[in-house]
Amino acid sequence: MTVDRAVLAFAGFVVLLGVVLSLTVHPYWIGLPIFAGLNMIQAAFTGFCPAAMIFKKLGIRPGVAFN
Repeated sequence: MTVDRAVLAFAGFVVLLGVVLSLTVHPYWIGLPIFAGLNMIQAAFTGFCPAAMIFKKLGIRPGVAFN
């Protein structure tokens, strides 16, 4: 697995988790997938992604998008 795939998998998990929590716990949890989506858009334009930096430090090999 590369950092790129790890970031995509993590973002997908966060989005699904936020939707499930907003349906089962409290509607304000919808802010979590909104935050994840905004972070993905920001990373597409700037190349800055905190999750990618964390995955690199964990030793996951770099991919094409986040080197």
